[in-house]
Amino acid sequence: MSVRKLKPITPGQRGRVVNGNDAITTDKPEKSLLAPKKRSGGRNNSGRMTSRYIGGGHKKRYRIIDFKRDRFDAPAAVKTIEYDPNRSAFIALIQFEDGEKRYIIAQSGLKVGQKVVSAEKAQPEIGNAMPLENIPLGTIISCIELRPGQGATIARSAGAFAQLMARDGRFATIKLPSGETRMILTTCMATIGTVSNSDHQLVVSGKAGRSRWLGRRPRTRPVAMNPVDHPMGGGEGRASGGHPRSRNGIPAKGYRTRNKNKASNKYIIERRKK
Repeated sequence: MSVRKLKPITPGQRGRVVNGNDAITTDKPEKSLLAPKKRSGGRNNSGRMTSRYIGGGHKKRYRIIDFKRDRFDAPAAVKTIEYDPNRSAFIALIQFEDGEKRYIIAQSGLKVGQKVVSAEKAQPEIGNAMPLENIPLGTIISCIELRPGQGATIARSAGAFAQLMARDGRFATIKLPSGETRMILTTCMATIGTVSNSDHQLVVSGKAGRSRWLGRRPRTRPVAMNPVDHPMGGGEGRASGGHPRSRNGIPAKGYRTRNKNKASNKYIIERRKK
């Protein structure tokens, strides 16, 4: 994986950094695993705008991803590594020996022709999925379930990974990408390896129009608004806007919004870094 800095032959190309897409092997998705994706444009069922700064964008089709990895003890061969417009990570098309095809999140280093398997006990190799109770301590993992059978919810974006630190009884201790350390049931599934496309964070769009292609409309700075529109609006001249806060008045920049009585607090050993 690599990034390329383009020559400034147009204003939009100046400063633009694009993904080299070295790992991608095809630009045609598997038709049987595509689903329509409807856009709301920020409007509710009566057509009124209820979310600002959403609308437009290129038409997309959803790729049906197998987050559960629930077909056990059946090896599958990696057919392609593909781009997915709905996520930052690349996806891999795998095919089982009986011909069934599925999409999975591609781990960094996954190659076409490689075999991956989901099993209770498997080799701790890149792309293999198994319960936390059978993964060696210290292993780098991703696509982790929070509840058994729920499907992967943690460490799914480009370049994300967690580390299996310890096991004690029914729980495994995991250090998450945010820096948080928490306990998860050992019966939850996880995939070996780091999520692909770690260079995603280095990409520079280069022009405002590229945000419009992604369905993002221009966002007005709160400081430029009137007091009726935002707590940080108004003032004479170029006022700073006061303490940073949301439209609803909730402070930002360090104010904790997590409920102190949340049931899952007891599973968090160390909070994420500020």
